[in-house]
Amino acid sequence: MNKNKILLHACCAICSGYPVSLLKDAGYDVVVYFYNPNIYPREEYIKRLEAQKILCEKFNVELIEGPYDFPAFYDAAKGLENEPERGKRCIKCFDLRLNETAKKAKALGIEKFSTSIVISPHKNFQLISSIGTEIAQKYGLEYLSIDFKKKDGFLKTNKISRELGLYRQNYCGCEFSIKN
Repeated sequence: MNKNKILLHACCAICSGYPVSLLKDAGYDVVVYFYNPNIYPREEYIKRLEAQKILCEKFNVELIEGPYDFPAFYDAAKGLENEPERGKRCIKCFDLRLNETAKKAKALGIEKFSTSIVISPHKNFQLISSIGTEIAQKYGLEYLSIDFKKKDGFLKTNKISRELGLYRQNYCGCEFSIKN
């Protein structure tokens, strides 16, 4: 088993550019996992996936596309549709995506995982890290709690996306975030 292999959940290409670069520079063998059943509508999902493919090709990392299981997101968000952005619905969404990332890591024999979600200045690093750490313990894995925002990470990831001409979305992803 490759101890330096990591499965990086990618919410989108913009957010994952710097994390992929940083992890590779730190000696990790990065595998990107694009699991985002929350993205709405499907056309938006496809645009974000295509941008992710371009990024992974540029950095020469493997990309695994998870299923676009939209009903799984709706089940997780049920009853929380009117929650504000950054509320309880988002917590359920993080939990869903990190759980699936951990399952995929376990299935692939990868002991470490992380997520690019935390690079956003709109996301709570401590909250997402605690969710990831709890899930990792459940599966006997290690969650790498790296605050990718540090050392101008958000600026660096935006620079990478501009240089590559990647698609830039203007909302988090779910249909409820479009309204916020």
